[in-house]
Amino acid sequence: MAELLRLLLRVAEKAANVARVCRQEAPLFQLLVQEKTGDDKNKKFVQDFKTLADVVIQEMIRHDVGAQFPEMADFIHGEESNKFENGLGESVIVTVCGTEQETATLLSTVLDGDHTAASLLARAIHQDPATIDTNTDGLTVPLSPSELGIWIDPIDATSQYIEGREEVLEEGHLSPSGLHCALVLIGVYLRSTGEPVMGVINQPFNHKDPAGGGWRGKHFWGVSYSGVNLCSESQPATRSGGGLSVVLSSSEKPVVKEALTSLCGPDRLMYASGAGYKILCVIQGLADVYVLSEGSTFKWDSCAPHVLLRALGGGVVDLTKSLQSSSGAKDQQTELTYHQPYTECKGADRWANHGGLLAYRDCSQLCRITAALRGKL
Repeated sequence: MAELLRLLLRVAEKAANVARVCRQEAPLFQLLVQEKTGDDKNKKFVQDFKTLADVVIQEMIRHDVGAQFPEMADFIHGEESNKFENGLGESVIVTVCGTEQETATLLSTVLDGDHTAASLLARAIHQDPATIDTNTDGLTVPLSPSELGIWIDPIDATSQYIEGREEVLEEGHLSPSGLHCALVLIGVYLRSTGEPVMGVINQPFNHKDPAGGGWRGKHFWGVSYSGVNLCSESQPATRSGGGLSVVLSSSEKPVVKEALTSLCGPDRLMYASGAGYKILCVIQGLADVYVLSEGSTFKWDSCAPHVLLRALGGGVVDLTKSLQSSSGAKDQQTELTYHQPYTECKGADRWANHGGLLAYRDCSQLCRITAALRGKL
């Protein structure tokens, strides 16, 4: 498991490098942000270059993990389909090839012969990242890779990534929007039960290098299984005053905002972009709880950060099930799991968190929030 964690940290950093390169290199950045007009408007490869960036990252992670742990290869799932249609109407399956040149050739086919952009992207895919220093040598968990599956969200909060606003991040405060909210998420779950057991989060745009001006990232990780609870983040100190703070989506239902305002006060409700980033805010103690009443997140959004919260003594529950529970406390019936689709749904909706979710660090916070919302939804 220590070896798997080291690999996931490495591939997450490679993914972050790809995300940064797509914004730093002019030929890629132009594809990332431009919208075709006129005769070119139906060329899917340009309209969906942001999706191609997602797919390239997803397939790179799938390739690297499958190469080292072949027993996991058929259980590595992601948000995106890897099938593309180029401007000539040709279907192309995007994969990571054995060499940089082979990958560049394939990407050039997707990009209608744009060799410059394809070569830049292929170089980022095949480039090894700097060694990530993390103390995982003593990690012993009684699990085999053959028991595990993976959920990948290659770039969570894609709209913030594309828009690319460079907000000034204040110490101790969350970032409502901008590049800080874009995350690479890799979550590992137990195939038999769906229990989330290992999570890696990479924040590619954490801070600017004072010397060179380029973006630098930050990584977070957690392991939680069978009494082993390890996390790169420590449990945040309890703030004075005892009031709860909640992070929400700006589009959250008015009835939820009203109920939480009554509980927490208007100054304790905060808003941010990206489901993964909002859960990361709870992990870091920038907010106590994240509440979402809609079924608008998916397994790939929540799996990785869920593990970090579990390692810190918290969790992520299905909000609807928690409100229906007599106790409102954490139990196995309300905790999100990651192995079974909703068979009555189609496409991505099969893997949605349909009951909404509530992410928390402390069970007492969970009880207070569910008490405030019970009967309102």
